[in-house]
Amino acid sequence: MQVNLLQCQSSRSVADNLAFIESQLKLLSKNNSTQLVVLPECCLLFGGQESQQLQYAAHAADSELKQALELLAAKYQVVLVAGSIPILAEDGRVYNRCYVFAADGSVLGQYDKLHLFDVEVSDGTKQYRESDAFCPGDRIVVVDTPMGKLGLAICYDIRFADLFRALREAGAEMIALPAAFTKVTGEAHWQILLQARAIETQCFIFGAAQWGQHNQGSRETWGQSMIVSPWGEVIAQKQEGTGWLQAEIDLQSVQDIRAKMPVINHNRFVLPQLK
Repeated sequence: MQVNLLQCQSSRSVADNLAFIESQLKLLSKNNSTQLVVLPECCLLFGGQESQQLQYAAHAADSELKQALELLAAKYQVVLVAGSIPILAEDGRVYNRCYVFAADGSVLGQYDKLHLFDVEVSDGTKQYRESDAFCPGDRIVVVDTPMGKLGLAICYDIRFADLFRALREAGAEMIALPAAFTKVTGEAHWQILLQARAIETQCFIFGAAQWGQHNQGSRETWGQSMIVSPWGEVIAQKQEGTGWLQAEIDLQSVQDIRAKMPVINHNRFVLPQLK
């Protein structure tokens, strides 16, 4: 199974971001099996302020951003974990939503980011308040794909181990994490967190990241997109720059590791529940 993570340097221009993603999809090698592609968080729109997402938010049925991504999945015949885009909730607020599209463009599943990044960071932005524009999701999601069971999380979610344990308990064999980690927090914690979540869940982790300076330097993200094995090994990574990070993985290794070290059966703590 080939996994392809696209590291992006997305901007406020939806057209430019779409053009870049399609230019990279054209470069994918063709083979007889369906390929998995994972895009980073805010892949089509990365603004200086979270409130800018509101300008492009629409209900799912009317979202031009969603339609553009499902067309790309169908055109290039890939299973597409489509980063995240803003989708209007019924109450007028906005979800930071990740869609998973089948190779024919149909929706296999969707996940709304649970944990919102309302923190202080020692960088040029200093204060991040995702809750100014977004509302949190209300469920965990594991998607049945042609490759296997895929759990979904987004960026700041990586800091909450209970979510990842819940994904494992729900059957996840691999977990996709579209992200836009800041440079400061990424340098300190990104790799450690990805490896920890992979080891704890005994899942493959696919961390597809934004990288570099965005919008004339108003935001800076860490990059270092990574594929981590269920043993915690870094199979592949792309520290800097934009473009593909790729690896062949075998899900049988998930079952082998779990059989030898059945931590899910040994855990004496009650199962996590979403509050």
